[in-house]
Amino acid sequence: MLLIDYIIVVVYLLSMVAIGVYFQKKASNSINSFFLADKELKWWALGASGMASNLDVSGTMINTALLYSLGISGFFIEIRGGIVLILAFLMIYMGKWNRRAEVMTLAEWMEFRFGSGREGKIARLISALAILLSTVAIVSYFAVGAGKFISEFLGLPAFLGIAPEFWASLIMIGLAMIYTVSSGLYGVVWTDVVQGVLIFISISVVVGIVMVNYGLPDVFTVSTPLKDGGFISHETTARDWSSIIPHWTLDIPENSSYSIYNLFGISILFYLIKTFIEGSAGTGGYMIQRFYASKSDREAGLLSAFWTFLLSFRWPFTISLAIIAINVSQSNPEVMKDPERVLPYVINNVLPAGLKGLLVAGLMAAAMSTFDSIINSGSSYWVKDIYQTFINKNATEKQLIRHSRWSSIILVVLGLLLTLNLSSINQIWGWLTMSMGAGLIIPLLVRWYWWRFNGYGFAAGVVMGMAAAIVQGLFYSYLPEYWSFLIVSLSSLIGSLLGTFLTRPTDDQVLLKFYKKTRPFGFWGKIQHEISPEEQASIRAENSRDIKALFVAVPWQLTMFMMFMVIPLKNWALFVPLFIAFAVLSFLLYKMWYRKLSQ
Repeated sequence: MLLIDYIIVVVYLLSMVAIGVYFQKKASNSINSFFLADKELKWWALGASGMASNLDVSGTMINTALLYSLGISGFFIEIRGGIVLILAFLMIYMGKWNRRAEVMTLAEWMEFRFGSGREGKIARLISALAILLSTVAIVSYFAVGAGKFISEFLGLPAFLGIAPEFWASLIMIGLAMIYTVSSGLYGVVWTDVVQGVLIFISISVVVGIVMVNYGLPDVFTVSTPLKDGGFISHETTARDWSSIIPHWTLDIPENSSYSIYNLFGISILFYLIKTFIEGSAGTGGYMIQRFYASKSDREAGLLSAFWTFLLSFRWPFTISLAIIAINVSQSNPEVMKDPERVLPYVINNVLPAGLKGLLVAGLMAAAMSTFDSIINSGSSYWVKDIYQTFINKNATEKQLIRHSRWSSIILVVLGLLLTLNLSSINQIWGWLTMSMGAGLIIPLLVRWYWWRFNGYGFAAGVVMGMAAAIVQGLFYSYLPEYWSFLIVSLSSLIGSLLGTFLTRPTDDQVLLKFYKKTRPFGFWGKIQHEISPEEQASIRAENSRDIKALFVAVPWQLTMFMMFMVIPLKNWALFVPLFIAFAVLSFLLYKMWYRKLSQ
């Protein structure tokens, strides 16, 4: 980078630290201030923050790699998690269901659902421990991607026998820690808003460059990673690469690590089923924290819609980078061997001075906004659900804030240590979404829809599921993703059923309070009979609207993402039908959902 690039990056970094220092005093009032910003943040700020936290460097590198190697087929692979299709569920009903509990963390929610007795406490403790474990793994995932990205620009040497990628990620996370530890969710959200503006400018510039200067060759060569660590090239055409109609099978060489996607139709169907289960189960961590911090059901819905819209701009950005990489690699195929390095290579070697600094700052913003969200939400589970609940019930606000800051630092250190044995972003992302996530998905799903499911069942399901995920990751990492998901989720289901049926049901009064406040659909007949017919009718009407709206929201999100993605391809024959479909779905969503948002 040239001097102007370094100046842009330094100004950005100093601005982030300044915002953190500015909000330090406000965030130090209480843990409610530190973790929920006193519920006084605007819905649009929470939505913009959510977008920035989702648009991480690691995920952007994976998305770019998949699009570069496989074309638009790579978009469909990311239904597994990278498209964040769970936002459609959060927008329609899952966001407001979570907000109604008026809690700070998913673990605290367990006592709302299962009571404050022994079963609620056990479910809360197990939930907190599982999410802390997931937080460490997710920090590692983002650190690997950030290290690969930033090391391209800093030129750091290996030190103490440790690769330069580790030291690059350490610098990134260290800077993010300064304002996160200082200012809590206030700093997280407002730095994310600033970072979101920077990200949007960066995306607009790159897409504009591609629209003016680049197109797809009729025939070209791309590469995919091999299972043994090397890379293999294969030829494709512009027509196949840019097709939005998924093929039932792909013809990727068996020695490629991407060959797991050859049964493409089955993979997509599996990812869709997995997404519907995951969306119906809700989520935890930094995503759900935004909804706990929202002011009303209406704002929970609006922040989700804004979050989804902003996140759609990720896809024209990633496909633009892939198009540039394809053009560069045709004259020099050696420089684009590793698809996961397409993003940093294009920025470092293709873009001009000034713009390079803007893009580096924008993607550093993407990385740091993800780190700060994960760290802030993760530390809340230690402070609120373990330290204050089980260790020091009479802790002062000063002690809680101190634990908030120290636990943030410890989570980061553990995550960084885990990166020393990781190299592939796609490998750990696949494990996080299809194995680690599967260890939680069944208990998280059943808790909403079945009155008989109790806290012991939740705890047993999580323990068996997470244990199976860890065993799979350590000893059977070669298994296809769908087998990993099925084995781990089946283990979790068995644990959930055993824990539930071998213990007593949750107290009826606890269930009644939960049902009347949350208003879920599902198997609640035993509890429904205890409320008035008028209230039953009101709940049924709301649930009916939400279920119908959901089946509009999911294709609406997918269509919007694809519509924006084909713009850099300049394929207007694809864009027009996608735009028409998006307009129709938007109108239906307005009639079925937006007009019905609770005031």
